[in-house]
Amino acid sequence: MKVLGIDPGLRLTGFGCVRTPGPPGARAVLGQTRARDAELIDAGVIRLDVKTSVSDRLLELEVELVKLIDDLKPDLAVVETLYAHYKHPATAIVMGHARGVILLAIRRAGVPLVELRPNEIKKSLTGFGHAKKGQMQKSIAQEFGMAQEPKPADVADAIAIALAGLRRARIPGA
Repeated sequence: MKVLGIDPGLRLTGFGCVRTPGPPGARAVLGQTRARDAELIDAGVIRLDVKTSVSDRLLELEVELVKLIDDLKPDLAVVETLYAHYKHPATAIVMGHARGVILLAIRRAGVPLVELRPNEIKKSLTGFGHAKKGQMQKSIAQEFGMAQEPKPADVADAIAIALAGLRRARIPGA
Protein backbone atom coordinates (compact mmCIF):
# COMPACT_ATOMS: atom_id res chain seq x y z
CA MET A 1 0.00 0.00 0.00
CA LYS A 2 1.28 3.45 -0.94
CA VAL A 3 0.12 6.41 1.19
CA LEU A 4 0.56 10.11 0.43
CA GLY A 5 0.47 12.43 3.44
CA ILE A 6 -0.12 16.14 2.96
CA ASP A 7 0.47 18.98 5.43
CA PRO A 8 -1.54 21.89 3.96
CA GLY A 9 -0.21 25.43 3.70
CA LEU A 10 -0.36 28.50 1.47
CA ARG A 11 3.37 29.16 1.73
CA LEU A 12 4.69 25.61 2.14
CA THR A 13 2.66 22.46 1.65
CA GLY A 14 4.52 19.44 2.90
CA PHE A 15 4.17 16.01 1.33
CA GLY A 16 5.44 12.58 2.24
CA CYS A 17 4.81 9.24 0.58
CA VAL A 18 5.40 5.90 2.29
CA ARG A 19 4.64 2.33 1.38
CA THR A 20 4.79 -1.04 3.01
CA PRO A 21 6.18 -3.84 0.86
CA GLY A 22 4.25 -7.07 0.56
CA PRO A 23 0.56 -7.90 0.79
CA PRO A 24 -1.65 -5.88 3.17
CA GLY A 25 -1.23 -7.10 6.73
CA ALA A 26 1.99 -9.00 6.02
CA ARG A 27 4.06 -6.90 8.40
CA ALA A 28 1.34 -5.74 10.75
CA VAL A 29 1.86 -6.54 14.42
CA LEU A 30 -1.26 -5.90 16.48
CA GLY A 31 -2.39 -3.42 13.86
CA GLN A 32 0.82 -1.41 13.93
CA THR A 33 3.32 -0.97 11.12
CA ARG A 34 6.75 0.15 12.24
CA ALA A 35 8.54 2.66 10.05
CA ARG A 36 11.38 0.20 9.66
CA ASP A 37 8.80 -1.90 7.83
CA ALA A 38 7.70 1.07 5.73
CA GLU A 39 9.67 2.61 2.93
CA LEU A 40 9.87 6.35 2.45
CA ILE A 41 9.32 6.90 -1.26
CA ASP A 42 9.40 10.69 -1.51
CA ALA A 43 9.06 13.77 0.65
CA GLY A 44 9.37 17.50 0.22
CA VAL A 45 7.45 20.74 0.01
CA ILE A 46 5.48 22.58 -2.59
CA ARG A 47 6.76 26.16 -2.23
CA LEU A 48 4.29 28.87 -3.13
CA ASP A 49 5.28 32.47 -3.85
CA VAL A 50 3.88 34.57 -1.00
CA LYS A 51 4.19 37.68 -3.18
CA THR A 52 1.40 36.41 -5.45
CA SER A 53 -2.32 36.59 -4.72
CA VAL A 54 -4.04 33.88 -2.71
CA SER A 55 -5.96 32.80 -5.80
CA ASP A 56 -2.72 32.42 -7.80
CA ARG A 57 -1.15 30.39 -4.99
CA LEU A 58 -4.21 28.14 -4.83
CA LEU A 59 -4.01 27.56 -8.57
CA GLU A 60 -0.29 26.76 -8.34
CA LEU A 61 -0.94 24.42 -5.40
CA GLU A 62 -3.57 22.54 -7.40
CA VAL A 63 -1.33 22.21 -10.47
CA GLU A 64 1.63 20.95 -8.42
CA LEU A 65 -0.50 18.56 -6.39
CA VAL A 66 -2.08 17.04 -9.50
CA LYS A 67 1.45 16.40 -10.86
CA LEU A 68 2.53 14.87 -7.56
CA ILE A 69 -0.49 12.54 -7.40
CA ASP A 70 0.06 11.54 -11.02
CA ASP A 71 3.75 10.79 -10.38
CA LEU A 72 3.33 8.89 -7.10
CA LYS A 73 0.01 7.14 -7.82
CA PRO A 74 -0.93 6.67 -4.15
CA ASP A 75 -3.48 4.09 -2.99
CA LEU A 76 -4.56 6.44 -0.21
CA ALA A 77 -4.13 10.13 0.60
CA VAL A 78 -4.16 11.47 4.14
CA VAL A 79 -4.64 15.12 5.03
CA GLU A 80 -4.47 16.76 8.42
CA THR A 81 -7.78 18.21 9.58
CA LEU A 82 -8.09 21.93 10.14
CA TYR A 83 -6.89 23.16 13.49
CA ALA A 84 -8.14 26.61 14.47
CA HIS A 85 -6.66 28.51 17.38
CA TYR A 86 -8.96 31.11 18.89
CA LYS A 87 -6.15 33.71 18.82
CA HIS A 88 -5.59 33.26 15.07
CA PRO A 89 -8.97 32.80 13.34
CA ALA A 90 -7.74 34.31 10.05
CA THR A 91 -5.09 31.59 9.78
CA ALA A 92 -7.80 28.93 9.90
CA ILE A 93 -9.69 30.63 7.09
CA VAL A 94 -6.62 30.83 4.86
CA MET A 95 -5.69 27.22 5.67
CA GLY A 96 -9.25 26.23 4.78
CA HIS A 97 -8.66 27.56 1.26
CA ALA A 98 -5.55 25.40 0.85
CA ARG A 99 -7.26 22.33 2.32
CA GLY A 100 -10.21 22.77 -0.03
CA VAL A 101 -7.94 22.77 -3.08
CA ILE A 102 -6.02 19.75 -1.76
CA LEU A 103 -9.16 17.74 -0.98
CA LEU A 104 -10.63 18.55 -4.39
CA ALA A 105 -7.45 17.54 -6.26
CA ILE A 106 -7.27 14.24 -4.37
CA ARG A 107 -10.91 13.36 -4.97
CA ARG A 108 -10.75 14.39 -8.65
CA ALA A 109 -7.82 12.01 -9.04
CA GLY A 110 -10.01 9.23 -7.63
CA VAL A 111 -7.71 8.58 -4.68
CA PRO A 112 -9.38 7.45 -1.43
CA LEU A 113 -9.01 10.10 1.26
CA VAL A 114 -8.67 10.00 5.03
CA GLU A 115 -8.52 13.04 7.28
CA LEU A 116 -6.73 12.75 10.62
CA ARG A 117 -6.64 15.16 13.55
CA PRO A 118 -3.23 16.63 14.46
CA ASN A 119 -3.26 14.95 17.88
CA GLU A 120 -4.00 11.53 16.28
CA ILE A 121 -0.99 11.94 14.01
CA LYS A 122 1.31 13.05 16.83
CA LYS A 123 0.17 10.25 19.13
CA SER A 124 0.65 7.65 16.38
CA LEU A 125 4.28 8.70 15.98
CA THR A 126 5.42 9.84 19.42
CA GLY A 127 2.85 8.35 21.79
CA PHE A 128 2.00 11.92 22.86
CA GLY A 129 -0.81 13.84 21.17
CA HIS A 130 0.67 17.25 21.90
CA ALA A 131 4.21 16.73 20.59
CA LYS A 132 6.00 19.84 19.32
CA LYS A 133 7.35 20.29 15.78
CA GLY A 134 10.92 19.51 16.89
CA GLN A 135 9.80 16.27 18.54
CA MET A 136 8.02 15.25 15.34
CA GLN A 137 11.12 15.94 13.24
CA LYS A 138 13.32 13.96 15.63
CA SER A 139 10.85 11.05 15.76
CA ILE A 140 10.60 10.82 11.96
CA ALA A 141 14.40 10.86 11.66
CA GLN A 142 14.67 8.06 14.24
CA GLU A 143 11.83 5.97 12.75
CA PHE A 144 13.35 6.04 9.27
CA GLY A 145 17.02 5.98 10.31
CA MET A 146 17.75 9.37 8.74
CA ALA A 147 21.11 10.99 9.36
CA GLN A 148 19.42 14.38 9.76
CA GLU A 149 15.98 15.57 10.78
CA PRO A 150 13.77 16.41 7.80
CA LYS A 151 13.53 20.15 7.17
CA PRO A 152 11.48 22.20 7.00
CA ALA A 153 9.15 20.86 9.69
CA ASP A 154 6.35 20.63 7.10
CA VAL A 155 8.19 17.67 5.52
CA ALA A 156 8.38 15.77 8.82
CA ASP A 157 4.72 16.53 9.47
CA ALA A 158 3.70 15.21 6.05
CA ILE A 159 5.72 12.01 6.51
CA ALA A 160 4.10 11.56 9.94
CA ILE A 161 0.67 12.10 8.36
CA ALA A 162 1.40 9.42 5.74
CA LEU A 163 2.74 6.98 8.33
CA ALA A 164 -0.26 7.52 10.62
CA GLY A 165 -2.56 6.93 7.65
CA LEU A 166 -0.71 3.75 6.74
CA ARG A 167 -0.97 2.46 10.29
CA ARG A 168 -4.66 3.28 10.45
CA ALA A 169 -5.41 1.70 7.06
CA ARG A 170 -3.84 -1.57 8.17
CA ILE A 171 -6.12 -1.94 11.19
CA PRO A 172 -9.21 -3.89 10.10
CA GLY A 173 -12.37 -1.83 10.51
CA ALA A 174 -10.53 1.42 11.32
